[in-house]
Amino acid sequence: MKAQQLKNAILQLAIQGKLVPQDPNDEPASVLFEKIQAEKLIAEGKIKKTKKTSNIRPLDMKADFPFEIPKNWVWGRLGDVISVSSGKNLTQKQMKGTGKYPVYGGNGITGYFDEYLVEKNTIVIGRVGYYCGSALKVISNSWVTDNALIVKYSKSLFFPDFLLYLLNQLNLKDSSVSTAQPVISAQRIYPLKFPLPPLNEQKRIVAKIEELLPFIDEYDKKEQKLTTLNQQFPEQLKKSILQAAIQGQLVAQDPNDEPASELIKRIQAEKERLISEKKIKKPKVKSEIAVRDGLPYEIINGVERCIADELPFEIPESWCWVRLGDIFEINSGLTFSKADLISKNIDSVRVLRGGNIKDSNINLLDNDLYLSKAKIKNDEYYLREFDILTPSVTSLENVGKFGLYREEGEKASFGGFVFCLRSLTKVSENNIFYIFYILQSGYIISKMKSLTRKSGQAFYNLGKENFKQILIPIPPLNEQKRIVRKIEEVFSHIQSL
Repeated sequence: MKAQQLKNAILQLAIQGKLVPQDPNDEPASVLFEKIQAEKLIAEGKIKKTKKTSNIRPLDMKADFPFEIPKNWVWGRLGDVISVSSGKNLTQKQMKGTGKYPVYGGNGITGYFDEYLVEKNTIVIGRVGYYCGSALKVISNSWVTDNALIVKYSKSLFFPDFLLYLLNQLNLKDSSVSTAQPVISAQRIYPLKFPLPPLNEQKRIVAKIEELLPFIDEYDKKEQKLTTLNQQFPEQLKKSILQAAIQGQLVAQDPNDEPASELIKRIQAEKERLISEKKIKKPKVKSEIAVRDGLPYEIINGVERCIADELPFEIPESWCWVRLGDIFEINSGLTFSKADLISKNIDSVRVLRGGNIKDSNINLLDNDLYLSKAKIKNDEYYLREFDILTPSVTSLENVGKFGLYREEGEKASFGGFVFCLRSLTKVSENNIFYIFYILQSGYIISKMKSLTRKSGQAFYNLGKENFKQILIPIPPLNEQKRIVRKIEEVFSHIQSL
């Protein structure tokens, strides 16, 4: 049971006479009705006499009521015991922040004014809008606008806090008129039936409610915390799985697997061939990482240095470390002006941006931008099957979002604030799914965020050269396949939680 449901249940027990025991020494509620009849004759406008309640008396106990009440309680109609009237409107200019008294509208304090209309602890009911029918007690002498109803009642009949709980439990909004905004009026409120306990029991009920409310509030806080944990649990579990995967702890190693170093050699060999054929550009920096005497060394353009302090964790012996830019071509997308944009047609190309990347997917959106095919001078700007996209300029919380592109008929390109990671070789395409998953691990995302610099008020820029230098662990190809199968198996179970 949720906290609000528990609170509602307690209030329902209260108005049914089941929250506190009855005391036979209490003056019966029927006597209160006799008193209120006399008071109405002499109140001189403190409680206005209504046309429907000229002869105030308890309702016939044989009538149809929603639940049973104790014998010393009675049923009545709200119009028998309270009167309501609208407050008085104020202009926005009058409700200045420096006013002495709070101004109450339909949903609480809406401003301040130099005069007051009602005294502290007066009960008001929202008359119009979302909070229509909600009752509250003003915290001080206050002004009340015509968006709320002022409640008047006999203090000898009602203990104020009991009346407040009662009005809220009666769901007055259900009696509102359905218009563009719900509206409630005296004519809708007065006929409503309500249960009335003896005055002393009202006080005991309020005391018990106020004794229980702190526990409900504490329960509510714990419930909210638990709800947050439950909402976060699937994502946190996924992150744990990915972190185990990237550290070689998700599946067992197989000594018969070809070491990852052999895979990297084949990738580098094919890369050299493509460079010689001028199919890809020669990198500015040539990097090679090797392990010697248990320590990792990187050779850059013939110069060797130990990089042990750069490695975030240990990996299995059959694995190896590489720079992201050594196995992927990483490029920014198209830059264009508003004048370049066109409507979708047979000659247009969809341009994917950071907003298209969500929940590890690339989503096509109704507000996607389109360019003419003539504007795309280089085929490299057309996305290919298994390209990986990630925002390069975005909010900090969106740094580390990745999406895997799958061709679905129409061609697409990508914008200038997005990086496209494209396999340099056919060899490295075989491990694209492993790479796609580990890029979403906590280690990679944290590393990416640490490399960003703030650009403007709310955006962070991930430099391409810095991005290329991120170290990633590569397992043997067969182990990569086992890791991907295990991730997808576990993620499928998490999805069903």
